[in-house]
Amino acid sequence: MDRVFIEGLEIDALIGIYDWERRIRQTLVFDLEMGFDNRVPAASDDIADTLNYKAVSKRLIAYVSQSEFGLVETLAERCAEIVLSEFAVSHVRLKLSKPGAVRGAKAVGVIVERARAG
Repeated sequence: MDRVFIEGLEIDALIGIYDWERRIRQTLVFDLEMGFDNRVPAASDDIADTLNYKAVSKRLIAYVSQSEFGLVETLAERCAEIVLSEFAVSHVRLKLSKPGAVRGAKAVGVIVERARAG
């Protein structure tokens, strides 16, 4: 299966469990790999046949910008569900990084991998 990716998508969000985190917006970084058969768009050379990564990005930006979850695990799960349910992908691997959350680490976060049922 082919993969379409989005790398380093930065989105500001209200996220965290501590009081100080609930008062500021933090930049989260998303990396996605989505399973998509690229043979049809490759044959047609028509953008209408592709997985529109701009549409995926805009949808996640809209959702994450309005979210107020405590845990990155919850946010990652919801974002993976959105990609699977709203776009024609067979699976998604989503890495959500929270830069600066732990002193001495570039970033911390989670990676979730989900596939379409059936």
